[in-house]
Amino acid sequence: MDQQPLLDPAGIGRLREALSAAGYTLEGLSERLGEDVAGQVEGGDIVPALRALGGDDPLATLLATFTAGRTVTADRMAAALAPLPLADALAAGLVERHGDGVRAALSLEVYGPWWLLADLAPPARPIAPDHVLGITGSALALADYTVRRPVGTALDLCTGDGIEALHLSQHADRVTGTDLLPRALRLAATTAALNGLDWELLAGDMFAPVAGRRFDLVVANPPFIVKPGTPSFVYRDGGRPGDSLVAEMIAAAPDVLTPGGHMQFEGEWAHRAGADWAERLAGLAADAGLDAWIVEANAFEPKDYVEHWATSPEEDTAGWLEWLHAEGIESLGWGVVTLRNSGHASPTVRVERREAWPRFGGDVAAWFARQDWLRAHRSAPELLAARYEVPEDVTLHVESVRAGQGWAVDGHRLSTAGSYDRTPSDERVPALAAALVGACDDALPLSEHLARLAGEQGRDVAGLVEEALPLVPELVEGGFLHPVGMPGLS
Repeated sequence: MDQQPLLDPAGIGRLREALSAAGYTLEGLSERLGEDVAGQVEGGDIVPALRALGGDDPLATLLATFTAGRTVTADRMAAALAPLPLADALAAGLVERHGDGVRAALSLEVYGPWWLLADLAPPARPIAPDHVLGITGSALALADYTVRRPVGTALDLCTGDGIEALHLSQHADRVTGTDLLPRALRLAATTAALNGLDWELLAGDMFAPVAGRRFDLVVANPPFIVKPGTPSFVYRDGGRPGDSLVAEMIAAAPDVLTPGGHMQFEGEWAHRAGADWAERLAGLAADAGLDAWIVEANAFEPKDYVEHWATSPEEDTAGWLEWLHAEGIESLGWGVVTLRNSGHASPTVRVERREAWPRFGGDVAAWFARQDWLRAHRSAPELLAARYEVPEDVTLHVESVRAGQGWAVDGHRLSTAGSYDRTPSDERVPALAAALVGACDDALPLSEHLARLAGEQGRDVAGLVEEALPLVPELVEGGFLHPVGMPGLS
């Protein structure tokens, strides 16, 4: 069943009018406070803004209540919300009586060009079992690395407050969101209405509400915490034992993606004694028959992991930690999974640990484009006949160690710089790979560059070609060599 906003259309219109009139927008904050202070507000520090605005300013009231959960007088709240009557805001659960005054019952934050409704976070309000998260680092990371291309249909699985759906609305014709908590869907519906957006919002566990349907893009920030199966907090605990939620997501992908469609989600997985975590994830992806790029960004010791995720003082952290040890879990990884329904009989599956992990959707899309090119250019003649260009931001770092009274070259690193849609890359490569990248330009095919390089090094051409060819796919995949005619420079 579709979920209704907290306010009727007239009430949504009045709330939008109140927020706009007070300057409770990205543009309004910048105009009233300057970009520096407005940036501090976006970063969660409202104190400089409140100091600059003064106590009775409607913008100060909105900031103090809806971002910090402070209590103000009823008259002050009514003035900030006008023309929305305070009685209507109370009835909707947007604000609540507290002592002699009124405080926000929910978080209502400025997020980019949007308003976003969620639950207030501690210390403003304790976390309840049905807590709806607001803006988190995890949500921002997912937004950054989502592939942003025009699509017809997009699914925001476990939508929560709808932060990912806001981004999807910029490039998807139709957006669907699902969540186990009907309350979360009501907040998401309010967010959508307040921003003039129309989403399909469905209640249910994981993919059940959209069974039998396919989407061009699926994104998810699911409750992926690795713990025993009993959930304590719905936003965090998926009710599945261990890391089985990741396997469930991967297994569901073939039936939920359209041809060419992507699924991208964050997850955590166990590193068990005597087992290779990367091989296990690669096996899950291979069984799904989809192209996969799985990148682990961090790994945590069990004690650090439990301390990080423990939400309540009443939580049985000792029992949780004991369960992890009993399961043979030595550490826990966190990262991003990207799957693509490419239709290839032999899909490309890559599982790796990277410090500079994919932060940008453009980088992710370019990685798959490079895999497509390599799949279509497997043979030595095809690689040799191709022309390659080197992105302008590629640099070579030569590493040396002390040897006697001088220095001896110990290694070579190729690096790229970060940009809006490109993650920095930094890889240790053989000396020949470094020389090959330095020698290439788009004027000649690779075969001629290798012949010239062999002459410069006084080597047999055939021998150099035999040694260099296996390096070419790695250099293309890393983004250090870009085949002419392949879109994108990432």
